[in-house]
Amino acid sequence: MLIGILQTGLAPDSLKEESGDYPEMFSRLLDGNGFSFKTFKVVEGDFPKSVHDCQGWLITGSRHGVYEDHPWIPPLEQFIRDSFAAHVPMVGVCFGHQIIAQAMGGKVERYAGGWAIGATDYDFDGTQLTLNAWHRDQVVTAPSGAKVVASNDFCANAALLYDDRAFTVQAHPEFRPEFVDGLMKTRGKGLVPDEVMAAAAQRLQDPIQDRTMAAQIAAFFKAPRSR
Repeated sequence: MLIGILQTGLAPDSLKEESGDYPEMFSRLLDGNGFSFKTFKVVEGDFPKSVHDCQGWLITGSRHGVYEDHPWIPPLEQFIRDSFAAHVPMVGVCFGHQIIAQAMGGKVERYAGGWAIGATDYDFDGTQLTLNAWHRDQVVTAPSGAKVVASNDFCANAALLYDDRAFTVQAHPEFRPEFVDGLMKTRGKGLVPDEVMAAAAQRLQDPIQDRTMAAQIAAFFKAPRSR
């Protein structure tokens, strides 16, 4: 199954040698599921010609906000709506989670409660999963028809399911602890409050259920579609 990675952001150059860029992180996360991958740097204006160019789409995280004025955001939203209409499955992670919600009529904003950083606990329909997070924006109003499948006290709409067409998560299952540590030392300084980063640093060794989330993503992509 060919999965198209719609890359909406770039990992810090100083961290790429050890961790790779976002497409490499996702290919590692989903390794062993029979997927092949093709990357489109939509953040640089590189879009697929058709929603049918791949059998599924994965939208990455980004340092940008979905509400910002960038020339590639409106065509990405239209691509999402076209994929949804064509029943081509989509997975969105962090920014990807937010842009799918916005494209489908939900609301995303900078959250008044601040940042979620590092190992974070989520309730997935009664099962607790610990996944790495890195966000200040979040989906504050889910689109009509989207089912909330994960939440916590900080993030009410932490994962959304749009029947068999889209599955999105606010957390970053592709982020390993060493990458989060690197982000705190690069992008975090002067941006994320010190006490938030200190709390995240205390949890860098906590086990994360990235493999569980990888299995859920793979199962979603492979599930029989309604059309």
